[in-house]
Amino acid sequence: MSDSAPSHWESPPSPRDGRLTARRHPPVAPGRTGLVPMTGPDGDRLALGYVPEPATDGSAYRLVLLLHGAGGSARQGLDLLLPVADAQHLLLVAPDSSAASWDLIAGGFGADVGRIDGLLRAVFDTYPVSDVAVGGFSDGASYALSLGLANGDLFDAVLAFSPGFAAPPVTHGRPRVFVSHGVDDRVLPIDVCSRRLVPHLHDLGYDVTYEEFPGGHDIPAPIRDSATTWLTT
Repeated sequence: MSDSAPSHWESPPSPRDGRLTARRHPPVAPGRTGLVPMTGPDGDRLALGYVPEPATDGSAYRLVLLLHGAGGSARQGLDLLLPVADAQHLLLVAPDSSAASWDLIAGGFGADVGRIDGLLRAVFDTYPVSDVAVGGFSDGASYALSLGLANGDLFDAVLAFSPGFAAPPVTHGRPRVFVSHGVDDRVLPIDVCSRRLVPHLHDLGYDVTYEEFPGGHDIPAPIRDSATTWLTT
């Protein structure tokens, strides 16, 4: 991640910059609750959503965009926080990447940014949303950090479980960040990943909560619980 990434643009926002145009607004139509497949115009599945029952007091949802690891699936992304969604009133959206992993991993932001932007617009059209976060595991964590820092004017929080890097072409806003990593990770070794990344984020002025745990490339239940508490308080 470059220290000199520009904090503004002179031309309209572009998917190549990782910039999202979707913004929260009052919903225009009611949506389903429970597990909700999200499809494109041709009927292909683009994502899975999970929508808890509306709150009795009418309060809006916290929306969390969840990103799977390399070779993963929307369901694997959804499972990152599905066990706590009802209790914490979290509306979860988990896209499938357009290729085996996210576009940034393959060379630059592009197709996945456009897909995510469309999914977020659809959610904002349908459900009341108060706050928006992005999270992911492994390659999905690297993508969540990169997309989240590029769109801190949309996302207020970023959850990165075992990330490899952050590479936003531009940065906007100052979302708070949660990072976790296993000390015995053999897939994305902690010494060259989070132990370098987290101090750099601190130096750039981000509010980062960092937790290491004994274990490998995984998300133990206590880490998920800690991240959930951090996200919702």
